[in-house]
Amino acid sequence: MEKADGFSEEEFRKACAELEGPAPAGGGWESLVESEGFNLYRQPDEQTGLYEYKAFGDFKDCPPTLCADVYMDLEYRKQWDSYVKELYETNINGKMVVYWEVKYPFPMYNRDYVYIRDRRDLDLNGRTVHVMLAKSISVPEIPEKDGIIRVSDYRQSLMIESDGKNGCKVSMFYHDNPGGMIPSWLINWAAKICTNLTEKNKQKGKFRIQKIFWRN
Repeated sequence: MEKADGFSEEEFRKACAELEGPAPAGGGWESLVESEGFNLYRQPDEQTGLYEYKAFGDFKDCPPTLCADVYMDLEYRKQWDSYVKELYETNINGKMVVYWEVKYPFPMYNRDYVYIRDRRDLDLNGRTVHVMLAKSISVPEIPEKDGIIRVSDYRQSLMIESDGKNGCKVSMFYHDNPGGMIPSWLINWAAKICTNLTEKNKQKGKFRIQKIFWRN
């Protein structure tokens, strides 16, 4: 787990390069979902047995700035995400740190996250892109709680840009190791099922900025 040192310009540029286009064929990336306006790929993590994911989609009725604003709005997330048990952002030694507890179904323990995030609006080859990065950190001010499993390996990057009309294109990378006694096959299965459900809602015209894999 990393300390709260923030993100460098290089990290933002690297995220843009990784999300510039769909995951390449081969190279370990496997296509899970391919449909109009939405594509999902996964790649195995050799150390954990879990998968990293890349998702590419578009929202034809949501401008890119609005999409990015909603994604960063923690208070609004509490209204639509029924898995949130506790969620807040606090200043620790000059760094804004997010604490997030996620409800898990019985008999599993809840998970919680301590992470930093940042957003930058960049010029990428003449295009304005909104880039958001998040990663787990360790701070003594937010210690682990009894009965809750701390997720120490979480990384996410998101890039949002205009589709040239009234909507936006969204690209995302996601990795999460929830720890505890949950078989990796079960986690990956749930991720795939929840992704398919999200795609079905999208096809029905329902729009919510939410994590494609259980949580955001």
